[in-house]
Amino acid sequence: MNQYQLLYCDHLSPLADSIPELPSPPYHIVTKPGQLPVEFLEPSAAHKLVIGFDCEGVDLCRNGALCIMQLAFPDAVYLVDAIEGGKELIQACQPALESDHITKVIHDCKRDSEALYFQFGIKLHNVMDTQIAYSLIQEQEGNKKPSDDYISFVTLLADPRYCGIPYPEKEEVRTLLRQDPNFWKIRPLSDMMVRAATDDVRFLLSIHEKMMEKLSKASLWRLAVRSELYCRCFCLNDNQFADWSPLPPVPDDIEADVYIPEVDILSVLDVPPGKMGLVIGKKGATIMEVKGSCNVEIHIGGAKGPPDRVGFPFIRESC
Repeated sequence: MNQYQLLYCDHLSPLADSIPELPSPPYHIVTKPGQLPVEFLEPSAAHKLVIGFDCEGVDLCRNGALCIMQLAFPDAVYLVDAIEGGKELIQACQPALESDHITKVIHDCKRDSEALYFQFGIKLHNVMDTQIAYSLIQEQEGNKKPSDDYISFVTLLADPRYCGIPYPEKEEVRTLLRQDPNFWKIRPLSDMMVRAATDDVRFLLSIHEKMMEKLSKASLWRLAVRSELYCRCFCLNDNQFADWSPLPPVPDDIEADVYIPEVDILSVLDVPPGKMGLVIGKKGATIMEVKGSCNVEIHIGGAKGPPDRVGFPFIRESC
């Protein structure tokens, strides 16, 4: 055992009796494209797929290092090792990650998409973001979404409607990352690293199935639009995303009494140097006021960049 495995096991031992034993799917560590399923590498309309998806890295964003890309299939999890396999391996996945024929189920796609775009030129597409889906289901059921945050993956897993599973390992990994920010660069992968990476995706297909049963036609369309916008939220370019896939059109068979927003856009505002504090306001008061009055989602690049811009990924009503 290395130091990370020892810390992980010792710290979790008091919780062992309270955490249900769940079978882990088979996993494969991938260092060469040929180790991935052919139907993934060569997407086609004849073999449509739904996979769980996530990325791990060091300060994962446009500048940070993408270290592992996790792909959850119904029968196994593939841990695509960007450290050992290099850029060639990740770019071999580009057709699948940009394909209409493969649905990528992910919880909060923004930073993963940013890393893929700036480091590998990949435009993540056809995403089902469970964070957005949860919010839409809450709206359908008449529950008001908190104005300052979306549900975390840990909280979503604990929700008995979708999984009902505790996930203490997540905090363990966060602790290790604080101790060593290069944690995900360590090779060979320890048993704990494999388990943590696998657990981040292995429940996503089940959650996807349960959420899809709850979402109305209107919500499914909104989910598709918002997921596309969130994929490009931090992938700012000079051509207004003309090289990205078009946003999903309004379905012809959508419910007649459903409100259809006039505008579905990603708007980016440049903020003068040193003025971001004015945009945010004291304890976030200004941004919260804009969110409430305009009914928009607002995301700031922050320390990971771009720190001088504010993104409005989805505008449902004009201000």
